[in-house]
Order: sequence, then C-alpha cells, then structure tokens
Amino acid sequence: MRALQLDDVDKAILRELVKDARLSYREIAKRIGVSTATVANKVRKLERLGVIKGYTALLDLEKLGYDVAAVIEVVVAKGKIPEVEEEIAKSCNVQAVYDVTGQSDAVVIARFKSRAELSKFIKRILSMDYVERTVTHVVLSIRKEEVASPELIE
Repeated sequence: MRALQLDDVDKAILRELVKDARLSYREIAKRIGVSTATVANKVRKLERLGVIKGYTALLDLEKLGYDVAAVIEVVVAKGKIPEVEEEIAKSCNVQAVYDVTGQSDAVVIARFKSRAELSKFIKRILSMDYVERTVTHVVLSIRKEEVASPELIE
C-alpha cells in the first residue's frame, strides 16, 4: 500500500492529536497557526481517508492489575496461519497479533493479571488445531510502549 501524500498542516495536526487526542480544534489551530475551520476540515478528511482510525484513552494496564506482559511466538502448520491468528486475536488479553517472517509464523503481544492466567492462555493456544508450538517470553520491564510516536509523522 502506498503512503498517502499529506501536507505540512495535515502532519502538524496528526502530531498534536498523537500527543493529546483530547485537544480541541481551537487549541490545535492555535498551536500550529491555522484557523479552527481548517483543522476541522482536515481532521474530517483524515478520518474519511482512514488515517485517523479512532480515538481512545491510553491506559496503564499495570495499574489495572495486568502485571504480566508476554511476547508469544507461534508456529502454525499446514498454511492455516490466518485462521489461527484470527482466533488468537479474539482474546481480550491480546494487544497485537503480527504475521511475521522467520522461524515463527506469528507473534502475539498479550497482558495478564497472573502467571496462571498466562499459562491457561498458552495451553489454550497449544490446543488449537494447526498450532505446532509456541515460544513465550515474559517481559521483565518495559522501556517504551506507545501506539504511535509524533516523530513518525514526517
């Protein structure tokens, strides 16, 4: 897929929204030096194009009791990768499912309230048809975790 061509105002708006999606159009306009109407029109266009997919709160999952973060590699047999990935993605514990190259077919990022909950999740994956094996990495500490960085918008 080819990247959309965005102008400098589009990019400035996106950078401000990534930093704080609760900013008003008026505040964004003031920060980047354009009119409020320009910001409103540009945001609607970016939403329509699918650049802005939605708005959400960023939660500290550890404060909600999800102390165990895991990176789980999954090896899938017989070309059933999409089906397995879709089934894994249905779990509320799963934050991301990536179709990858290398020795594993998929990488899953997930959060759990306990090691027992993680163990139950891994056993459920291993019981799925076509899953050959998993390799689980328990995260010891998180240095950086963000959905998008304003610096990515160039």
